[in-house]
Amino acid sequence: MQFLPKYRLQCIAAIAVLSFAVWGAAAKAQQEKDHVIIGAGAGYTPAYQGADDYRIMLVPVIDVAWGPVFANLRDGIGINAIDTDFITVGASVTFMPGYRRKDAPEGIGKLSIGTGGRGFVNLKVAGFIATIGGTKGFAGGTKGVIADASLSYPIAISPRFMLIPTIGTTWADKKHNDRYFGVDAAQSLASGLPQFRAGSGFKDASAILSAQYRLADRISLGISGGVTTLLGKVQDSSIVFHKTQPLGFLSLSYRFGP
Repeated sequence: MQFLPKYRLQCIAAIAVLSFAVWGAAAKAQQEKDHVIIGAGAGYTPAYQGADDYRIMLVPVIDVAWGPVFANLRDGIGINAIDTDFITVGASVTFMPGYRRKDAPEGIGKLSIGTGGRGFVNLKVAGFIATIGGTKGFAGGTKGVIADASLSYPIAISPRFMLIPTIGTTWADKKHNDRYFGVDAAQSLASGLPQFRAGSGFKDASAILSAQYRLADRISLGISGGVTTLLGKVQDSSIVFHKTQPLGFLSLSYRFGP
């Protein structure tokens, strides 16, 4: 993966968390174990969760699996310790999204993109794919702990066309929510917004419908669209302008290898 400007990494990480919550795991159910998928896409996403502004950004599509090693936009770079037809257990290093100074209200400042250690379990039962994961930040602005759970059901409409409906939710601890949604005394003075501390709790829920169409043997077109809504106390943050927001992603990818 090439090095990208920091602001673009932040947008990529945000889209990965929101748009790719289950798409990668569901797509792998229909692919060879070893594969390299590279492409490009455009994402439509809030500048940050709850933001008043939206961004359209060009982003890379990366989904690599070779033996136990993987790299993708959802889980980052890591290793699957267990990988069978029914269960996958892995660990990785991944991005934790922040936001730019210019995207936040005046006086709030930026929240630097973070890096976290992630562990996850994918279960495949009766056509469903359930994922439970957790990420602990160890560098950057967010830190804290985020736990996520999602459920998807890939539907093969034809040999070339697949639909993937997904629902998911995310929980975060006090450190993460306070850094992402909080307004401290200095920020309150600079911005004129009231101070706010979110505390821990479920922070969002999402519903996404993804579609993949194989244009040729190795070329696929993908599209995802859905909504995410904030939950609990984070809804009341001084920097939250919209509790429920749309998101979308369009991509074209090429599969190398067998």
